[in-house]
Amino acid sequence: MDLWQLHIFTKVVELKSFSKAGAAIHLSQPTVSSHIKDLEDHFECRLIDRMGKEALPTKAGALLYGYARKLLTLKNETETALAQFKGKTKGHLVVGGSTIPGGYILPQIIGSFIKNYPEVTVSLEIGDTEDIVKAIREGLIEIGLVGARYSDKNLIQEEVIRDSMALVIPPDHTWKDLRRVTLDMLKDEPFIAREYGSGTLKSLTRSLQDAGSESSALKIVATMGNTAAVRQGVKSGIGVSILSTKAVEDDLANGKLLALDVEGVDLSRYFFLTTHRSRTLSPLCQSFAEAIREAGL
Repeated sequence: MDLWQLHIFTKVVELKSFSKAGAAIHLSQPTVSSHIKDLEDHFECRLIDRMGKEALPTKAGALLYGYARKLLTLKNETETALAQFKGKTKGHLVVGGSTIPGGYILPQIIGSFIKNYPEVTVSLEIGDTEDIVKAIREGLIEIGLVGARYSDKNLIQEEVIRDSMALVIPPDHTWKDLRRVTLDMLKDEPFIAREYGSGTLKSLTRSLQDAGSESSALKIVATMGNTAAVRQGVKSGIGVSILSTKAVEDDLANGKLLALDVEGVDLSRYFFLTTHRSRTLSPLCQSFAEAIREAGL
């Protein structure tokens, strides 16, 4: 077993395909299969099952995947630390972003960061807030930008970038000529919610609680797994929703969606730079954290 084999194995698990993993790391499918077989021979158990067109980890494979990610993360940190020791800013950094920061904020920050440090490479992992926080807790990601605060003493969370949410409706909605609606009006309207674990849902729940209400009072007709799906749901007339204005900027600009306020409900929030309290950040990660802070100024 070596780190290269573990790298190949993690790609197969993440892409659910031998051929896609091979394409990602410039290896033929037979070569990928050979490396996976070597790993299975080493551990004397099956690690990957072929289920139709997908390659899925067995229980043993899922266990190995967690440890493999940690080992590969440590490898990257080791290379970064030695480069820093020699006075160079280089290496590979894995950054986590929940849906809105990952899709609309971090790519720009990463772009500027790489221009300043051309010998640095960055991997951006996007998931809901719960997924990113879990990866930070487990040591798979050094740093993340998420949309909700957690009451977890093992996490360090810093408010860095302000965001605003708004009630989003289709342009032919009966509220199209209004600038704001009351909370009672909103409670009677079909509503599309984000999935459990999303920072948007957590922020909305907090805002409603501060206004003396609960998210359970909403007339939720559908729950969707990402912002793009919610946007399409609103456009299709399934219901209204509350989303980050960053996620619907283009739709608002071209009139495909409209944004309203909700009286008495503060829909502003922050994105939180999140790290593990017990983990000493690499110099590269510290530099990237500073880039995030500067973006929030």
